[in-house]
Amino acid sequence: MTDRADVIVIGGGIVGTTTAFFLRRRQRSVIVLERGLTGQQASGVNFGGVRRQGRALTQLAMANRALETWRRSKELLGEDVECLASGHTRVCYHARDADYFYRYAAEARAYGLDLEVLDGAAMFRRFPFLGREVLAASISPLDGHANPRLAAPAFGRAAARLGARVVENTEIVRVEREAGGFRVESAAGDVYRAEQVLICAGAWANALSAQFGEPVPLVARGPQMAVTEPVPYVFGSSMGVYTSIKEESVYFRQIPRGNIVLGGGPSGPADIGTRRASVLPENTVQQMAQFRRLVPALGALNVIRVWSGVESYLPDSEPVIGASSAVQGLFYAFGFSGSGFQIGPGVGETLAELIDTGRSVIPLDAFSIARFQCGGSLQHAVASAPASDSASASVEASS
Repeated sequence: MTDRADVIVIGGGIVGTTTAFFLRRRQRSVIVLERGLTGQQASGVNFGGVRRQGRALTQLAMANRALETWRRSKELLGEDVECLASGHTRVCYHARDADYFYRYAAEARAYGLDLEVLDGAAMFRRFPFLGREVLAASISPLDGHANPRLAAPAFGRAAARLGARVVENTEIVRVEREAGGFRVESAAGDVYRAEQVLICAGAWANALSAQFGEPVPLVARGPQMAVTEPVPYVFGSSMGVYTSIKEESVYFRQIPRGNIVLGGGPSGPADIGTRRASVLPENTVQQMAQFRRLVPALGALNVIRVWSGVESYLPDSEPVIGASSAVQGLFYAFGFSGSGFQIGPGVGETLAELIDTGRSVIPLDAFSIARFQCGGSLQHAVASAPASDSASASVEASS
């Protein structure tokens, strides 16, 4: 079978489905090719944080763009993805991190992110449930959370209603440049052709980018997620610990029906071959100890389910977004290092703009795949990887 479109999107996560959605709004024909089901991997198993604060400043323009889409998601999609602008709060235990909250708030203001930082008695008046080791809190009132199991499939359905073709259970094994565009071949032997291709295949993207001489040091990890029994709804804001100590880096949010979604701490194993990831029991036990430290009342709750999924990480914790450095008409978006959910619709809208017009309002130079290719920087990136999972030391991932 052969099929053709203006653009082929390889990967049906939050970035792939939103790019297809925005491309169709620009009247570009699109085929989305997903090896499993839309939103099945990283986009569907994460924490669901619609979180701008804590991001590298270079990401805030796209995060702000994404927030506008999240706010209008019910109108745009015609269905509810449970997006709540209930606020997001980061807290810390260490004086150096409290100092950082104030510095980051001052810097982020220039990028359109307004934060309120509290400490001491003022913080405990606002959040009386916090453990007394907490030193400061940074509050982003316009952030919040959404349901990751609903979001990417909803964007995929919305793109399909606009005319995109979404093909699931189709593994892509080969992408080749040919006269007039690209030839994309599936494991079943089906062939798709397009003038432009976007590779946003998460932890599997490196296998395709390497076919064009652009390998990256991508690694797979599994978030350690859990949910508790339902209790009365009291926590409006989602909350996470900012720290360079991985074991301390837990986060939680409560959904209106009462369950509390938990995550953070050390990652678990993930295998791109089997497409499986695991929750280690010791990680869940360690998480609960940290939650008792953060909010003592959480220690009395029962965990009723745990899960994980395959996420992709790069050594500098910055994603690859934008045009190939080697092949015209080829684009990438992957390696979001556990922080791709919120920013996904902003990335999708920006890529649709770039693919359609050849330029984007938001600069993408900082996210170029060329940083891993030029002058031996691939090896340099591995050698200089930060000790924590984020270049800014925040390890609130999966959002």
